[in-house]
Amino acid sequence: MSILTDLFLTFARIGCFTFGGGYAMIALISDACVEKKKWISHDEMLNVTVAAESTPGPIAINCATHIGYRQAGMIGAAIATLGIVLPSFLIIFALAHFLEEFLGIGFIAAAFQGIKIAVGLIILDAGLGMLARMKKKALPLAIMGCSCACMLAAEIFSLPVSSLSLLGFAALAGLSAMAFKGQKAKGRQS
Repeated sequence: MSILTDLFLTFARIGCFTFGGGYAMIALISDACVEKKKWISHDEMLNVTVAAESTPGPIAINCATHIGYRQAGMIGAAIATLGIVLPSFLIIFALAHFLEEFLGIGFIAAAFQGIKIAVGLIILDAGLGMLARMKKKALPLAIMGCSCACMLAAEIFSLPVSSLSLLGFAALAGLSAMAFKGQKAKGRQS
């Protein structure tokens, strides 16, 4: 099978069978691209996820595009992106005409409530998997802990805290620490 066909089918399978959006897809992308296909390593997957989160657009699509590019250049990026987007687009397009009636069916509404719980667990699993593989350094752990505490407090007390503002503060903390280390190293060389 050619790499382009393999990219399309791999990402189409992920796009077709994942509920819950991009974060829920990360675990499946990691399983397919790191564990099964060996297209990228665990560390590369962490880097791809961080880059995909930091760039505009849905995280799963950004991951697919990056991995496709790594495997087959621009055409690979386009094929992987098409693979992950097309199934969801077709399903939503078909359901859009019948959505009100579809959600009015009792067992389907109940199934979607169960799916919400499963999606939360899939996202938690992906996050814990990345945390386990992350290099344990004091600054990243402190930033992660503060971010989690802020988001939890914002959720509990209904505070208007944006995850983008937390991302900005985390970037600022990382850049400040890097600048401080650079100044400290220059001071020792003098």
